[in-house]
Amino acid sequence: MGRPSALIGIGTEIAGYRVERELGRGGMAVVYCAADLRLGRTVALKLLAPEYTRNDAFRRRFAHESRVAASIEHPHIVPVFEAGEADGVLYIAMCYVHGLDLSALLDRDGPLPVPTVLRIAAQLASALDAAHAHELVHRDVKPGNVLVAKGIDSDHPEHVYLTDFGLAKKSLSLTGFTTAGEFVGTLDYVAPERIAGRPVDGRSDLYSLACVVHELLTGAPPFQREDAMDLLWAHQYDPPPALTAARPDIPEAADEVLLTALAKLPDDRHDSCLEFVAALRAATDGAGPRGRTPTVVDSRVAGIAPAPARVPEPPDWAGPVLRGRL
Repeated sequence: MGRPSALIGIGTEIAGYRVERELGRGGMAVVYCAADLRLGRTVALKLLAPEYTRNDAFRRRFAHESRVAASIEHPHIVPVFEAGEADGVLYIAMCYVHGLDLSALLDRDGPLPVPTVLRIAAQLASALDAAHAHELVHRDVKPGNVLVAKGIDSDHPEHVYLTDFGLAKKSLSLTGFTTAGEFVGTLDYVAPERIAGRPVDGRSDLYSLACVVHELLTGAPPFQREDAMDLLWAHQYDPPPALTAARPDIPEAADEVLLTALAKLPDDRHDSCLEFVAALRAATDGAGPRGRTPTVVDSRVAGIAPAPARVPEPPDWAGPVLRGRL
């Protein structure tokens, strides 16, 4: 009759890709490690939930933004290979990155040394500024969308990739909400103007980047509230906490840099993401490492046998698409 429910999707084919294992999932998508049967390479294959496929406006925007994202050749943006639709589900195939995301790195190592944060932030800032030059606003900059692979040498121990540009929106014309009123993005890192429904540009991503940097340095984003509405209010009206309250080893000049990057009005922030990182580097000059530099290792690259894990079932909407052929 078919595969056991726990194995549905594994080994099946969709749009020329053979699904091998699940990498992660969220409310709007599930991501698989897959083999490109045409070119013999490994890719990250993201499938979007069907409600997005049924939305004609989203389908058009998805196709357009995927083309824009694929056209940006930048060393710190995950390359997009292909985007399309198969069996009624939108998909996007991206370069598979061996490594962890920043969220997993933080869970494992906690707050990172200042030099490590500066290296990561500079790479992210470069990627964001490149996207903004194409009038593309990411709108969901967060640790889970930042992949960290092993770098080339001891001076460059990590190589950072920003992902999910295929789900971004054009700047200036679109706010943080869909036509149905659903918020797009993660509340811990969202800029005030997006909450208020005002037009957004690259400075919204700058605000989110500053929230991520705060979390990398302290272990938590700047605003923490139990209630979602309280969190939205804090982004719009509450002053951010002093960075040095959680990291007394960092010079107080860094507080002013974060305060500028987290300004409530976009005009009061830095002009670019790289400008923000340059200001933070100048403010923290001489701040020594705190703890060890995290090691980025992929178990398969290192030859370490991964611990056995239960194969997760795909979401209900993905089952019909990924049902295998026996």
